[in-house]
Amino acid sequence: MEQTMRILKAQQVSDLTSISRSHLHRMAREGNFPKSIKISQCRSGWLEEDVQAWISECVRKHRSGGN
Repeated sequence: MEQTMRILKAQQVSDLTSISRSHLHRMAREGNFPKSIKISQCRSGWLEEDVQAWISECVRKHRSGGN
């Protein structure tokens, strides 16, 4: 069964990660967070699966004693 992909708004990503929207954009530019995707001329968002994978990686690093 194919999984439905969801695109999250910046505020949704901010709520999930506890990181401000401006900092999310900065982290993405610096390569420390998944890049957003353009969904129209004036809108962009993040794939939920990319954000969840990033969160999982943070948890994995934390649990293994890494930074």
